[in-house]
Amino acid sequence: MADLHKTDLVHGNITGAMLRFAFPLMLGNLLQQCYNIADTLIVGRVLGPDALAAVGSSYALIVFITSIFIGLCMGCGSVFSMQYGAGDMKGLRRSVFSSMLIIGAVTLLLNVVVLVFLTPIIRLLQTPVEIEQMVYDYLFIVFLGMIPTCIYNFYANLLRAVGNSVVPLIFLFVSVILNIGLDLLLMVGFEWGVKGAALATLVAQIVAALGLYVYSAFRFPQLCPSRSDRIFDMQSIRRVSSYSFLTCMQQSIMNLGILMVQGLVNSFGTAVMAAFAAAVKIDSFAYMPVQDFGNAFSTFIAQNFGAGRRDRIKAGIRVSVLITTLFALLVSLLVFVFAPALMAFFVSPHETEIINIGVEYLRVEGSFYVGIGYLFLLYGFYRAVAMPSMSLVLTVISLGTRVVLAYMLTVIPAVGYHGIWWSVPIGWFLADVAGVWYYKRYMKKRLY
Repeated sequence: MADLHKTDLVHGNITGAMLRFAFPLMLGNLLQQCYNIADTLIVGRVLGPDALAAVGSSYALIVFITSIFIGLCMGCGSVFSMQYGAGDMKGLRRSVFSSMLIIGAVTLLLNVVVLVFLTPIIRLLQTPVEIEQMVYDYLFIVFLGMIPTCIYNFYANLLRAVGNSVVPLIFLFVSVILNIGLDLLLMVGFEWGVKGAALATLVAQIVAALGLYVYSAFRFPQLCPSRSDRIFDMQSIRRVSSYSFLTCMQQSIMNLGILMVQGLVNSFGTAVMAAFAAAVKIDSFAYMPVQDFGNAFSTFIAQNFGAGRRDRIKAGIRVSVLITTLFALLVSLLVFVFAPALMAFFVSPHETEIINIGVEYLRVEGSFYVGIGYLFLLYGFYRAVAMPSMSLVLTVISLGTRVVLAYMLTVIPAVGYHGIWWSVPIGWFLADVAGVWYYKRYMKKRLY
């Protein structure tokens, strides 16, 4: 029998266990962000500002669409973690089968709908006419890889749920290296433009999905449903559905808000679009570790919640808040100081307007990373203690504030697009206040 429990989250030193489990998650996301940065760098330097704006504006839509099935996978992962912590392997396998039915059906339907209605969606985002065809060409190819992306995320969340965050990292590493290599070959060598960038992504997604699926099936048969587990168990389906759809809604609402902001950004023209495209990549890279630590924290809480280890939950919260605070403050300082250099890495030096817009964005967002760090902890906590609905509420508060404020402030001539930047940390702060208040008012009594 393969050793499933690569990191023991239910026993031993809490800080060490969480950091050992979180590190592969951070490294994996770092690799993904490195690819995104490489992709943006190649597109911006080789194909120019229009292509950068096209690929950058596509990013928000891609993230929104994929967040639907990624949210389903994350919700199922919480169920898997609790069942694994409780030692219920048969229940876990039945949950895996139920999850396959639900996520597979949703992803297939979503894939068809998106490909059929892609043109109206692009126009709804107020994409400038001069880059509309470029955006379509890029997105159509990328969305052909929706099912492989879903397969990879499903098995990655399954393995992480039982404490194995290393294997998904390995397959992601192979995918990212392949993606960057194909980017260079297809965009620079063959001069296929944005179609080449999209095709490189598609091939890499397929390789990662097939690799992780085959590995999981042969190496970890304990997690794969046997014939006796492949039954239409309504209790299992209801449990998985309640977690997965609420987490899916949380992820989708979060990225819908980002998508609506992208549409607002697009209305300010190519310069703001290009600056936003580059700055968002830097922004995502900067706060990525606290996001991954929040996901690791969620798995830690879920396993200990399933095992009934309330003492470790309380101690884990204290440790996680301290780690998140220290890291977020350090990154905020670095981003604020080096914002001009970071923008110049993506944009040619003569594009001073784009650089200046991006620097302003980074300095506003970057000053408040501690806010989003706490929010990721709150999302993970409520998802792990059987309250995914509260994660959804916090997302609505955060993104609702962001979208409403962004649209209100940008119509003021003296504010303009600057209002988009300031709406974000305000949303983080309000959601943090709501999440902490609910924890102190209700959750302490329930857990301790």
